[in-house]
Amino acid sequence: MKKLVLAAALTAAASTAFAGNLEAPIVEAPVIVEETQGSSGGVWLPLLLLVLVGAAVAAN
Repeated sequence: MKKLVLAAALTAAASTAFAGNLEAPIVEAPVIVEETQGSSGGVWLPLLLLVLVGAAVAAN
């Protein structure tokens, strides 16, 4: 009976001692943000909108 209890205790200790994972770790690719060279392209639309609103206010 002592051998059976000892075998059960060793089996339980051996199964819980394994902390590894069988699956490979998932490594996500880094996010790379590309900056644009010229920033003047985004300026024209707000300026055009400002001119149109100013012309509409001046016409009233």
